[in-house]
Amino acid sequence: MTSKTHIVIPIYPGVTQLDFTGPHQFFSRVPQAEVVVASVGGLPVEAQGLTFTNLADLEDITACDMLCVPGGLGCLDAAEDARFLHAIQRLAGTARYLTSVCTGSLILGAAGLLRGRHAACHWAWQDMLPLFGAIPDAGRIVRDGNLITGGGVTAGIDLALTVIAELLGDETAQAAQLTLEYAPEPPFDAGRPDTAPASVHARVLDGMADMQASRYRQAERIATHLPA
Repeated sequence: MTSKTHIVIPIYPGVTQLDFTGPHQFFSRVPQAEVVVASVGGLPVEAQGLTFTNLADLEDITACDMLCVPGGLGCLDAAEDARFLHAIQRLAGTARYLTSVCTGSLILGAAGLLRGRHAACHWAWQDMLPLFGAIPDAGRIVRDGNLITGGGVTAGIDLALTVIAELLGDETAQAAQLTLEYAPEPPFDAGRPDTAPASVHARVLDGMADMQASRYRQAERIATHLPA
C-alpha cells in the first residue's frame, strides 16, 4: 500500500479515553496510517478528568478509509446529538471499514448501520444491541463484512492490531505490537463475567444497576427513531 489510510476517530463528551487512545497509539505507529481525532465543531472533549483539545471538526471531514467509533458513558447522549450522528452516517458511507470499540457499537446501531449484522459490545450493555437490529456477539473482536467491532474498552488494542493486519499484513501488525511491547499478562483472570469470581461479578452488577436501567430506557427511546 503506497497511499495513506485515512482513519477518523470521532469523540464526544463522556467518551472512555482508553477506547480511542489505545487504538490511536497503535494506528499512529504505522507510517501508512493518517489518524484524525475529531469532535463536533472541533470543540475540546473531557473524558474522565482528561481534556482533549486541538481536535479536527468532525463536520468538515468529507471521507475516510476507516471510521473507528469509541464508546463511553456519553455514547447514548452522543447518539441523540443530531449533528454528531449525521456525521457518523455520512462518513460511514465513505469508509472501507466501519469499526467500533465497546459501546461505540451502540452509536453505530443508532445510526442505522447494524441491522442484521453481528456486533460486539461491552458485556454489560450487549442487551441493547437488538434494539438497533444488531445480533449481539460475545467475541472480543467480531467481524461481519466490512464491520469490525470490539468488546469492552481494552479490546480496542486488539481491534487496532486486527485492522492493521487486514490492511497491511500480519508482519506490520506484529511490528507495531513488538514496538509497543503489547504482551499482556494480567494479574487476575477477572476480565469477563464467566471468569470473574461470582462475588466480584455481583458487586459490579450491583454498582451498575441503576445506570443500566436508565441507559436501557434511553436506548429504547433512540431506537424508536432509527433512520431508514
